[in-house]
Amino acid sequence: MLDKTFDPASVEPRLYQGWEDSGAFAAQPDSAQKPFTIMIPPPNVTGSLHIGHALTMTVQDILTRWRRMQGRDALWQPGTDHAGIATQMVVERLLASQGQKRQEMGREAFLEHVWDWKRQSGGTITRQLRRLGASLDWPRERFTMDEGLSEAVREVFVTLHGQGLIYRDRRLVNWDPVFQTAISDLEVESREVKGQIWTLNYPIEGAPGEFLQVATTRPETMLGDVAVAVHPEDPRFAGLVGKFLVLPLVGRRIPVVADAYSDPEKGTGAVKITPAHDFNDFEVGKRHGLGMPSVLDADARVTLAEIGGDWAEPEFVHSLDGLDRFEARKRIVAKLEELGLLAKVEPHVNQVPHGDRSGVPIEPRLTLQWYVDAKTLAQPAIRAVETGQTQFVPRQWENTFFAWMRDIQPWCVSRQLWWGHQIPAWYAPDGEVFVAKTEADARAAARQKFGRDVELVRDPDVLDTWFSSALWPFSTLGWPNRTAELSKYYPGDVLVTGFDIIFFWVARMMMMGLHFMDGQVPFEKIYIHGLVRDEKGQKMSKSKGNVMDPLELIEAYGTDALRFTIASLTGPGRDVKLGRKRVEDFRSFGTKIWNAARFLEMNGIAADASFDPASAKLPLSRWILDGANRAVAEATAALEAFRFDDYAAASYRFVWGSYCDWFLEFAKPVLNGPDGAAKDEVKGAAQHVFGTILRLLHPVMPFITEELHAHFGYGAPCSLIRADWPGAVEVTGAEAAREELDWVVALIGQVRGVRAEMNVPPSVTVPLLLSGASATSLARAEAWVDVIRRMARATEIRALDGAAPGGVAQVVVGEATVMLPLAEVIDLAAERARLAKARGQAETEAGKIAQKLGNADFVARAKEEVVEENRERLAAAQAEMARLDAALARIAG
Repeated sequence: MLDKTFDPASVEPRLYQGWEDSGAFAAQPDSAQKPFTIMIPPPNVTGSLHIGHALTMTVQDILTRWRRMQGRDALWQPGTDHAGIATQMVVERLLASQGQKRQEMGREAFLEHVWDWKRQSGGTITRQLRRLGASLDWPRERFTMDEGLSEAVREVFVTLHGQGLIYRDRRLVNWDPVFQTAISDLEVESREVKGQIWTLNYPIEGAPGEFLQVATTRPETMLGDVAVAVHPEDPRFAGLVGKFLVLPLVGRRIPVVADAYSDPEKGTGAVKITPAHDFNDFEVGKRHGLGMPSVLDADARVTLAEIGGDWAEPEFVHSLDGLDRFEARKRIVAKLEELGLLAKVEPHVNQVPHGDRSGVPIEPRLTLQWYVDAKTLAQPAIRAVETGQTQFVPRQWENTFFAWMRDIQPWCVSRQLWWGHQIPAWYAPDGEVFVAKTEADARAAARQKFGRDVELVRDPDVLDTWFSSALWPFSTLGWPNRTAELSKYYPGDVLVTGFDIIFFWVARMMMMGLHFMDGQVPFEKIYIHGLVRDEKGQKMSKSKGNVMDPLELIEAYGTDALRFTIASLTGPGRDVKLGRKRVEDFRSFGTKIWNAARFLEMNGIAADASFDPASAKLPLSRWILDGANRAVAEATAALEAFRFDDYAAASYRFVWGSYCDWFLEFAKPVLNGPDGAAKDEVKGAAQHVFGTILRLLHPVMPFITEELHAHFGYGAPCSLIRADWPGAVEVTGAEAAREELDWVVALIGQVRGVRAEMNVPPSVTVPLLLSGASATSLARAEAWVDVIRRMARATEIRALDGAAPGGVAQVVVGEATVMLPLAEVIDLAAERARLAKARGQAETEAGKIAQKLGNADFVARAKEEVVEENRERLAAAQAEMARLDAALARIAG
């Protein structure tokens, strides 16, 4: 016998181990089955499961389990990312706690420590994915720095360099002065900082006492100014374009240039140009052929090495050398004020980019780095999306993809770290670079170049983590070797990911895949899901205290409850609003399924492969069998369209409503009655449909369904995962059965609704009078009278004789009006007054919200989630008004 309740804590580990031990997750490269490939976005090896992981992994597992049940040879490729800067930071902090520093121990010793840490602690995220029920093909797990993937990285780098698509250049990068490395845009977060904006007087050359005022938030970089830009159509400065200013403190002549970058509406309309320390200024500098001196070093301290030595204020400028940038700012502002060159200071709120891990403001820094010619590689990827080779779901994300790709910049792929793929480049004493797969190859190339052996020094930098991740769809399958897996599982069917890495990962996988896999895209569809927010629509953050831990939710409610909640909230193009209460509520769905199973067991119902749905004769059996067909069709169509919310909703409606609330209730008189053909048929239909339900729900609720599947004898333990996805069965007379039972369900449901609205006590029974009912409806009422009396709390159901009595509540079912005489049961006048008052309150609430949303200023200023919350409240109030209108209309005389 089943336990009274389902215990996830004891069942889930046992079932998962059973699946894994039996090879249930394994792809079969040698099979003739059509492949289904889905590549995991490799989580950082340093990571632990967060709610965003729970969303994306649940969606991927639903797709994988579903396709596997459809007979596809499913490969869900597992693996983790070496996460260069994140991992190095973790290990450096660990060493610091032991009194050790990376720089003191040297590169090789430090990397040994990192590998040791990875071996000991790097498996946390994969263990947690197992807790989520993820059916990844674990024996195929890859790591972005394992030998096979490292070989692929070297092959790609050397090939692209040989094709002129990887090169060295001196450009601006996001520089983290704490970690002393370039970082990607994704590792930069913008923070609101309350600061100041300074308006400075730049003397006009040859015009004593005349100045051009320049507004800036970064006076510390003025030592590197090489021009001041004004808009070419700004009449205020027309006479100054082409003239020179004298840079305060330094005394350098700098030109006034006309450039559309300058915004006449911002500041003074004149902007100082410091190409080595601002991305926009860098572009202006290139357009006008300006110099690019750096005045801040790798530590974000002032350096004077590139600005000469003949300064207007030599003693002061020299005193700045080596100062921290913010201390230099204070001293420069004070000196300008002393010289009368500080026009004004105003408070200013600025968005300042910070390193997401170091927490300090990043510096745009001009350095020599390795770059990929992304513009060239982007063109085939753009065409692939334009022609539909790869499709975004929802399609709107194509616009984001195109916007990024059509304005793509060179991709900086070098990082000043030790942990990562060290760049396969070696330098000769004269600076000549030799790019090769191995040091031996580099030495051979150098020997050929110089005619003798020369000392070579390897580039100390490593590659951007996204470089190796870009190769993930084919490197994990054995490339550059032409393996059976590569032939079968590339390209993938679908990639599931968030919108925030469309550019950083998705686009780069497409660029690399198309370039190295003979023009084949790495995946045919890209499903973009939203963010997980709290139940109010607010972004989760530790500071707000609204972060939800998926592992804690699993401990409290079970994995199936969390997964079903996520699926029910995951629709295309929208964020997931997740609250603890939602998970708790959906746990009750599992409880409902478990209780239904216990009911079946108590009535001697078990799996019966001999039952033939086509032989069913009873309307009740035919109705539930047809309902199962329709639910399966709806769920399948939803999954095909990546409508996980619709899949969950279709499953929920059928299981909770049709099967549990109606079919099992309708079946009780038969099951409690004498043995015979009717009982056998109802038991057969009950077990058949319950087996269908378990298969239908398995992709989203794998644990409870697998447990019940084995318990009822539908298959061996841990075999549901590879059972067939349910399909339609033949049901004789389905339409007639559907019409009959749907009428009964509608009648009982409507009557129950009226009783609830009118606060009729459950113990009170009343007759049901049918007015205008057809002969068919009257026959149905007679056939189902016992069920109707029991479930609608009715003394009888009959045709109305004569005029309608007063004091009734009424509903319409089909062509018939169903009347409930309530005058002697409740105070109808009081109920009418109560409903009218509630309706007025709902109307008032709707009016207030509508007025707020009609205020353009409110909509413009309020946060998006606040506006959306008000829209939802308005819709709820309007729906309540409609409900109460209908309730009032049901009360007659």
